[in-house]
Amino acid sequence: MKTSCLRFYDNLRSTHEATPRLRVSQIKRWFLQMPEPSLPSLARVSDNHYLMYTGKEDDGETAGAKRKATEKNKKSSESAAPPQYCHWLMKSEPESRFENGVDMKFGIKDLKAMPNQTSCWDGVRNYQARNFMRQMKDGQLAFFYHSNCKEPGIAGVIKIVKEAYVDHTQFDKKDAHFDASSKPDNPKWSMVDVQYQRMMKRYIPLSELKKYHLQHRASGGPLKDMALFTRARLSVQPLTTGKSEVLFSLEKRITNLFFQLIVLLFLCRGV
Repeated sequence: MKTSCLRFYDNLRSTHEATPRLRVSQIKRWFLQMPEPSLPSLARVSDNHYLMYTGKEDDGETAGAKRKATEKNKKSSESAAPPQYCHWLMKSEPESRFENGVDMKFGIKDLKAMPNQTSCWDGVRNYQARNFMRQMKDGQLAFFYHSNCKEPGIAGVIKIVKEAYVDHTQFDKKDAHFDASSKPDNPKWSMVDVQYQRMMKRYIPLSELKKYHLQHRASGGPLKDMALFTRARLSVQPLTTGKSEVLFSLEKRITNLFFQLIVLLFLCRGV
């Protein structure tokens, strides 16, 4: 056994003199070739052994270094906070459509007619949309988007007045959004309360939004990756400050040909 130890260390020294960048993996390979692998003093060949003979740290390619780097990256990714959004786009259907005997109609005028112009935003059954609602903060604004209708588009502005809480419709067997897999002691779905703020100065149709989306895709503008087009089926969508500013600016633009002609005539008379 003593002879094997001396042979191992002699091999280690001679190789290091020829190859200064000796790696732990090489030491382990020699160790496994020894006739007495159960020797306790050689049973664990680690970075400390490497330092003992080279006086240098390992080159970062060893399994230990890789493992440490992986753990560090994992911790940094876990600690990274999710992106914070300041505005939202929330879809609802302004025209009657019956599902399990229940009319799904709820447009911005219906919200305006509610007591205190406030209602819960229930019935969301998509996990990503639910998670977005759970990020909403009291006082944030959202665009009320009319979907599944003759002319989809942004109709008005609403405000979040109550942050996410349990959606009661998931337990109601008579409701179109009943979910038998959700239990009161472990509910799956959440909702928020919203309040009517105002109608848009003009209705912004989907066709116009798509035109600007395509322009921004080419130029790198804020609407280039708007979820309305990249995740079209998502009923609750986040908006960054840049996107919301563009949408607010669109309501001020004159697009109706009749009004454009009036403005043109007015300008001509002024000349």
